[in-house]
Amino acid sequence: MATPRSKAGTKGVPRQHRQQQILAAATEEFGTRGYAAASLAAVADRVGVTKTLLHQYFGTKEDLYLACLVPVGDRLLDTIRTAMGGGGATAHTPLRVLQSIFTALEGRREAWFVLYDTSVPAGGAAARRAAEYWSAIDDLAADGTADLLRAAGSGDPLDADALMYVWRDLVATLVRWWIKHPDQSPEAMTRRCARLFAAAALAPGPAGPPEPLG
Repeated sequence: MATPRSKAGTKGVPRQHRQQQILAAATEEFGTRGYAAASLAAVADRVGVTKTLLHQYFGTKEDLYLACLVPVGDRLLDTIRTAMGGGGATAHTPLRVLQSIFTALEGRREAWFVLYDTSVPAGGAAARRAAEYWSAIDDLAADGTADLLRAAGSGDPLDADALMYVWRDLVATLVRWWIKHPDQSPEAMTRRCARLFAAAALAPGPAGPPEPLG
């Protein structure tokens, strides 16, 4: 959803409100164009302030990206932890996690791409902070998938590792699909995922070697 140009640069606007407007516009700019292509001039123009004021409030482009990244990363980490509970994953946990992600991103869906932006320069503070969030989310995924496999009777660590990779890519794919379909609410998307999971559960288990094709 495009952020309309505001009059944030006019006198009398509280500093905190102006900062929030800048962060909203910057999150959209970074999320839709990526760090490398994002323009601070476009952010300033969208909010109705000068680039000078932008720098005064947030410093460099990397500083502004970090200011957008941290609330996104914190919010997603918190919502995933809450959805997982703490008593071990159950069959309902994956759907709860997805619902929590959709809900946390609603109204600012492009924030997903702020967190998972591969165009951020390697070696800098922004890349390190993003990697910390990726690692923490992967750790949660690893714990959850291992719990699910143990409940199903599998203690194979390679099964757990493989499933963690599958889950991570599945979440990213579903979120990307959802972003491309803005008419889908978090609730509708959760119901869709439930139907997809139910359909996938109809697949037969590993009773023996696969039948030859043809």
